[in-house]
Amino acid sequence: MELKIIARIYTDFDEKFGIPRQSGISPESIGKVVFEKEYRRPEAVRGLTEYSHIWLIWQFSMSVREKWSPTVRPPRLGGNKKMGVFATRSPYRPNPIALSSVKLEKIVDDTELGPVLIVKGADILNGTPIYDIKPYLKYTDSHPDAVCGFADDVMDYKVRVLPLPKEIIDLLGEQRAKALVSVLETDPRPGYKRSDTEEYGMKFSGFDISFSVTDGTLSVTGIEKAGC
Repeated sequence: MELKIIARIYTDFDEKFGIPRQSGISPESIGKVVFEKEYRRPEAVRGLTEYSHIWLIWQFSMSVREKWSPTVRPPRLGGNKKMGVFATRSPYRPNPIALSSVKLEKIVDDTELGPVLIVKGADILNGTPIYDIKPYLKYTDSHPDAVCGFADDVMDYKVRVLPLPKEIIDLLGEQRAKALVSVLETDPRPGYKRSDTEEYGMKFSGFDISFSVTDGTLSVTGIEKAGC
C-alpha cells in the first residue's frame, strides 16, 4: 500500500523538544493544515465545518528508522522503565504513523492554497506530513470510562507558570503567548532530567525560549529570535 501525503501542518513547534505529549493538552496551540496541490479541492472538505473536532493521521517524520525495538522508555516514566512499544505512543515504531484529535476552528478559503484548516490543540512538529483527515465522532471515538495504563498516573501533572513579562507577550502576540504558557504548563523537561538548578531551552514560533523550574513553578528567563 502506498500512502500519499495529502497535506502538511504548520505549527509553532520548530523542534521535538517542547511539543505537547498528547493532542489537546495545549488547547491554545494553533496549527494550519495546508493541502498539497492535488488535494486543494473545496469539495473535498464539503461538510467538514459541521464538525467541531477532527482526526489527523500523520507521520513521525523526524523518527523514521530502518530498525525497530519491541520496547521503549517513555519519558513520563523517567526514561528508566521499559514498556512495550504497542503499549505507548512513542514515535519509534515499526511504522512511524501517528494520530491526533484536534479542534477545527474554521476553514479559510485561500486564493493560492485552497481550503486551509485552522486547528487548535495539535501536538505536531512544524511542516509534518498529513496522510488523512477524518471527522471526530463523540458517540464512538470517546470512551470516558476507559482505563489508560500508566498514562492515567501522569494525566493531570502540571507546573505553575509565572505570568510572562510584557516584552515577551509583545514579541509573541497574545495568542501565541497563551499557547506558550499552555505548553510550558505541561513541563517540557524530560522525566529523567528534571533539575531545579538547570536552565532549559526550547524553540517556539521562531524564538529560542529559556526557562527554569523551581519547586514546581516555571519561569521564562529569556527569549530571542532563533538563530541569533
